[in-house]
Amino acid sequence: MPTGLELKEMILASSETSTSLSTAIANCAKEPIHIPGSIQPQGFMMVFDEQALTVLQVSENVVDWLDLAPDQLLGRHLDELLEDAAVLAERLAQLSDEDTTPFHIGDVRFRQGSRRGELTAMVAHRFDRVLIAEFETISNTITAYNTLYPMVRTFIGHLQGANDIDELCRLSVAEVKRVTGFGRVKIYNFDPEGNGLVLAECLDEGYPSYLGLSFPASDIPPQARQLYVANRIRVIEDANYQPSPLRPACNPLTGKPLDLSYATLRSVSPVHLQYMRNMQTIASMSISIVVEGQLWGLISAHHASARSVGFQTRTACELLGRVLSLQIEAKIAHSRTQHLLQLRRHIVQMLSAMADRDSVSEGLLALPDTFLDFAQASGAAIISTSHCDLIGQTPPRDQVNALVQWLGTRTSDDLFQTDNVGRDIPELPELAKHVGGLLAVAISELHSHYLIWFKPEQTRIVQWAGKPEKAISASGALSPRHSFARWQEEISGFSTPWHEQVPESALELRNAVLGIVLRKAEEMAQLASDLKKTNKELEAFSYSVSHDLRAPLRHIAGYAELLGDFEGTKLSERGVRFLEHISESARFAGTLVDNLLSFSQMGRSALRFTDVNLHALVESIREEMKPDYQSRNLEWHIQPLPRVVGDAAFLHLALRNLLANAIKYSRERDPAIIVIGAQENDDEVIVFVRDNGVGFNMEYVDKLFGVFQRLHRMEEFEGTGIGLASVRRIIERHDGRVWAEGKIDQGATFYFALPKRHHPVLA
Repeated sequence: MPTGLELKEMILASSETSTSLSTAIANCAKEPIHIPGSIQPQGFMMVFDEQALTVLQVSENVVDWLDLAPDQLLGRHLDELLEDAAVLAERLAQLSDEDTTPFHIGDVRFRQGSRRGELTAMVAHRFDRVLIAEFETISNTITAYNTLYPMVRTFIGHLQGANDIDELCRLSVAEVKRVTGFGRVKIYNFDPEGNGLVLAECLDEGYPSYLGLSFPASDIPPQARQLYVANRIRVIEDANYQPSPLRPACNPLTGKPLDLSYATLRSVSPVHLQYMRNMQTIASMSISIVVEGQLWGLISAHHASARSVGFQTRTACELLGRVLSLQIEAKIAHSRTQHLLQLRRHIVQMLSAMADRDSVSEGLLALPDTFLDFAQASGAAIISTSHCDLIGQTPPRDQVNALVQWLGTRTSDDLFQTDNVGRDIPELPELAKHVGGLLAVAISELHSHYLIWFKPEQTRIVQWAGKPEKAISASGALSPRHSFARWQEEISGFSTPWHEQVPESALELRNAVLGIVLRKAEEMAQLASDLKKTNKELEAFSYSVSHDLRAPLRHIAGYAELLGDFEGTKLSERGVRFLEHISESARFAGTLVDNLLSFSQMGRSALRFTDVNLHALVESIREEMKPDYQSRNLEWHIQPLPRVVGDAAFLHLALRNLLANAIKYSRERDPAIIVIGAQENDDEVIVFVRDNGVGFNMEYVDKLFGVFQRLHRMEEFEGTGIGLASVRRIIERHDGRVWAEGKIDQGATFYFALPKRHHPVLA
């Protein structure tokens, strides 16, 4: 066991190592590989003033080619150095300022030096205010023809006939190997994080295979990736080369190091050369695959010994890379178009279902498979003010509600997506236990209404070409890994990624849903206008009923009472009984008119949603009704009742009607027992009122909640037949439902269910 001091020293050492490694990685990313100040020695370089055509810079190794020192060449004019300088000057003038690709000017002869009169290949390009000329050994014309002609005639045709990208890659690695003769040629594609997966490979015996293995993004620093996009081909003929510096070191026109981004002979980073040697690769060639302006992948050719690549072969390989890039881009575009058509088809189906129904939720719930297939999800949720509808494999409802609240805290963006919930939503650690990725889109400008898709976590195994870790050398510089043997890593916490077109299509769906909601809002506005007119007519009718009907009824009741007072002694027993019937009927008719007016107004009054304590509400109603039952033997059994969101006044009226019913129809029981309780599920709160009264025949249960519908004779139980109809209207206005169960002489139970609302809403 290490002591406390030893442990502290170990922690400090680890921290220092981590800091040093971070510094080394950062320095590697900043390495100016486009201005190395030197070239590879398989050729030499001269840099000319593009106007004066005089030598500004020259590589030191020119002495190995021409037996002339750099100082002997600086400042010399083109026609002093090369035969047919006028023709060459004309060709150089034709180089485009925009096309930075090195171009074969021709095979030239020097006027001076040990190679005087010998043909030397000259490749030049215009960049950074100068003409950069690279000279190398000439290539065999017959070999070039044998390389290019089969490729143009046969290979490109095969590429066009390939069924998919994998086949394109297999054809390409075989062709590059044929053209170049390298021992191993592979193609790898970069994922969004920059890691490269080997898709195809062609190799000689004795070369280790990397097919199916991944190379970490850190193998290629950002500035190298930029160069791969700018310069489509890079050749290293010998990883053990000694770089040849430029003289002078800086471009005399700019006073800065010469930018060699597009030069064929550009020297490469020592770290990369060590990387090659660790891979037992001495010669290499990389061909960029650029799709839609981005580095999609690389064709990487390796050889165990030094190997030259002539400019004709390089030209052929660059052409192959560009054709392959176009073919891959076409395949991707076709696949994207097909997928987009499928997404649009799903959107049309969902919108059609929504348009045919009263709400977005109803429309999507009618097509659950389409809703899930749209995002290739395993589960989904439809969130509205009062509902949380779940489809397929989803997290628990409480976790979905917590997610909705978290989404509501975000002040920007109508869309949120992640393929790693644990990483991107650390505030909800429980959510990550149930889901790997999610996509959420808001479908309301005002309320927390969302469409959410879920994907499960998918643990995957990545096969790396060597353990993807970096080390630092004794000098503090980054040191590449030494082993490229297969190394397996298990990656968890992630779902399969969302298709790149799904988020955009989800926003398109959102906009369409908002359009439907707006249209329905306009329809509702028109309907509201029509209802307003109808309500005014009803109010006028109600006033007429109140004024023209209640007044005569009062007169009938009043005169009947007066007749009884003044002439009662003169009337027979039968006449007195008739007079009592007249009075009772008039009073009943007055009560009936009052109840009808109240019932009609109930549907027009605005609801005011608040938190309602049902237990307190029941207790207050019991206190109000105490005079109606205090002389009776009545037992109350009140179970714990929850809080709900609703209109307190209307819920008071509904419960009062139900309790009055229970008291009335149990009055023949001794003792009368009334039970009030509640049940809860994920979506609703269900409240019930149970009595041991006379009950009813379930055959007629559908009549219970209708106006003037009575299942018992008025002579037995008084009432107007409006109370239960009022209960139904109140509960339905709360988006709830009512029902009842009963047996004759065994009591009855009345239920109403209210949807769970987390926040008060406007009705």
